[in-house]
Amino acid sequence: MSKSRKVASFPQRLPIGVLLSLVVLVATPLMWANGQAAPGGQQNQQPAAQQQTDQSPPEAGGPSGDTGVIAVPKKKDNPDEAPPPPAPAAPTFKNPEGLGAVTLRVNVPEVTIDVGVMVEKTHQFVPGLKPSNFRVYEDGVEQKVEGFKRTEAPITALILIEYASRGYMFRVQALNTAWAFAEQLRPQDYVAMMAFDLNTHIVSDFTQDKKQIQEGINQLANEVYMPAAFSETNVFDALNESLDRLSRVEGQKYIILIATGIDSMSKLTFDQIQKRVKASRDITIETISTDGLFEALTQGGGGMMGSMRDMTFLQADNEMKNFSDMTGGAHFAPRFVGELPDDVRAINENIRAKYELIYKPTNGKQDGTFRKIRVELVDDEGQPLRMQDEKHKPLKYDIIARDGYRARQEVE
Repeated sequence: MSKSRKVASFPQRLPIGVLLSLVVLVATPLMWANGQAAPGGQQNQQPAAQQQTDQSPPEAGGPSGDTGVIAVPKKKDNPDEAPPPPAPAAPTFKNPEGLGAVTLRVNVPEVTIDVGVMVEKTHQFVPGLKPSNFRVYEDGVEQKVEGFKRTEAPITALILIEYASRGYMFRVQALNTAWAFAEQLRPQDYVAMMAFDLNTHIVSDFTQDKKQIQEGINQLANEVYMPAAFSETNVFDALNESLDRLSRVEGQKYIILIATGIDSMSKLTFDQIQKRVKASRDITIETISTDGLFEALTQGGGGMMGSMRDMTFLQADNEMKNFSDMTGGAHFAPRFVGELPDDVRAINENIRAKYELIYKPTNGKQDGTFRKIRVELVDDEGQPLRMQDEKHKPLKYDIIARDGYRARQEVE
């Protein structure tokens, strides 16, 4: 029995879109058959001409048969350069066993005071004092003295002498005073000499040869009758320059100021030079007035002009004394040449023989403020110390020390 065969019947006319779809479906298998790779499948054999090209050996420059992706490493800039050494390990510190993390900061200031004790009448140094005889107060608070010794050492000093054409008498007095001081110099002392009128003049630089200082005094003496100098004197500016020069010298220094103390037209005022003197470190000013004889001869005479003259010299003496008091020095106003040896000897004892006191201030702040210092002498019972001479008569004495210091300014 023959099976009946069904034949699909199509409509007589198809739409144009359907015809285009059929054409695409028929063309796709034909493209796969011509050798193009299907998605996700292996690539078919290539044409003969292509195979001949791929089969050329590598020596001819052709491919080696592997046409896949080749990863080429990046070439270094300098293949001979050695790799950098590893960074050093950070240093480690180990505390002792049983001790945890500890931070220690030590900042303990110390204050050193040179104290001279002189008999008021004879200007002699008072020896034999003990640490318990001294009491030190800073801003009114008693301090504990932790170091004490008596010192006597060579000195470093600058002789600052007024040499102006103000008057013959003043120049002679100044030269005699400078010569008397130079006579008592010792071989280990370093001394310089500078003269001033309106300007300053270096007579001799620092030397250990006192003959060189004496030669400088003789050179000034050769012009004592007709000096090439001004009659005006700028003592404040000269003192300020001396402080600047000595500030570059290490250790304790001294200025021997020999002058009338009269200032004519300095750039600095008295208040300014006073602050400058107070802020100085390790500098003691000893002052000797050269107008004592002139005052003794003229005081109380001359009417109104004489009174003004006396006031000028009195003010100058007070300013000179102020400089010495602030720095722990002594002031002398000799009226006659015969007084010079004793006054100069007292200066030498004052600057050579001292008591050195060391204490740690209770106010440890480094704030740059000025601290006032007061030194007292007491006996074993804590009462004010009383001195007597060989005849058991009371002796008055002077305590020579700086009136204060400026604390260091802490740097942030």
